[in-house]
Amino acid sequence: MWKKAVLLMAISTCMVGNVVAQSIIDVHCHNILPFYMEVLEKHNAAMDEGFPLPAWNVGAHLEFMEEAGIGCSILTMPAPQPYFDNTEECRQTVRRYNEYCAKLKADYPDKFRFCASLPLPDVDAAIAETVYALDTLGADGVKLATNSRGQYLGDEVLDPLMKVLDERNAVIILHPHKPVPVNEKLMAVLPLAAYEYPAETTRAILNMLASNLLVRYPHVKVVVPHCGSFLPLAIPRMKAILPALQTKGMVGEVDVEANLSRLYYDLAGAASPFVIRSMLTITSPGHILYGSDYPYQSAEVLTGNLQRLEKALSEDKELSTYTEMFLWKNAERLFDISHPDSSSK
Repeated sequence: MWKKAVLLMAISTCMVGNVVAQSIIDVHCHNILPFYMEVLEKHNAAMDEGFPLPAWNVGAHLEFMEEAGIGCSILTMPAPQPYFDNTEECRQTVRRYNEYCAKLKADYPDKFRFCASLPLPDVDAAIAETVYALDTLGADGVKLATNSRGQYLGDEVLDPLMKVLDERNAVIILHPHKPVPVNEKLMAVLPLAAYEYPAETTRAILNMLASNLLVRYPHVKVVVPHCGSFLPLAIPRMKAILPALQTKGMVGEVDVEANLSRLYYDLAGAASPFVIRSMLTITSPGHILYGSDYPYQSAEVLTGNLQRLEKALSEDKELSTYTEMFLWKNAERLFDISHPDSSSK
């Protein structure tokens, strides 16, 4: 009798685990398309970010999702920005990318969503593409680079674009690009992904905060990549020195907490209970989302990372309460995604 009970318990556990796994939403993954690579190679920019872009195809991505237990992936264009002093070339590349993603979403409506790319640094072209992508293609948000060839988020020149995004309650997925300027010697020793990407993300977010951007455009929500980058350290420092900067007239009015309330954070990179606790010093459990960063590491590595994260969360008395929120529920709410089994959650 006890053997039967143990067997039934094991079967039940596997079934619950499979439901959990298949519900996972990946908010940080990329698709690298042939025509995008052709533009980069034409301008000798395939190594612009300091490392080769990985191969990608639909079948391999779906296989990774199945193996890892990911139910839905939200795609974004990788770095670098396909702009080489030619707005029309960039606009055409971005349009092809967005229309490809829209078709992919239509072909696999339960599997793929996408955040549209924009042809920055041309703001007028970016506004036109935003309207087309969100209103016509059905994009689930937009992807913005920390900087587009030196045009940083928070720059007042981007305010007209932010107004359009704010009017549409848009979700913005942020991703680091090579900083401008960059120290080439440092980059040659240590690739951007190891240090400069988190620094670049932190730089862009602090620039947005200093301009009170997310208070001025309160209906947008921004997903910060890579476990919050260096923000758990940088935010307290900014709060500490802000009064002195304002006294000297160097910074205007900034509502730090209101700005932070519009930020979400993905777990791409080195996610662990320790890192998540650090993130929770600047955000709440409802603002943390799973991200894989596929295909920048192999499917096997990323699947193993996810399994270790699930195990670590399940064994953590405090964080285990939030496992479902981190892995899918927060993303469901942010992107208005529902799964066939969502009624049981």
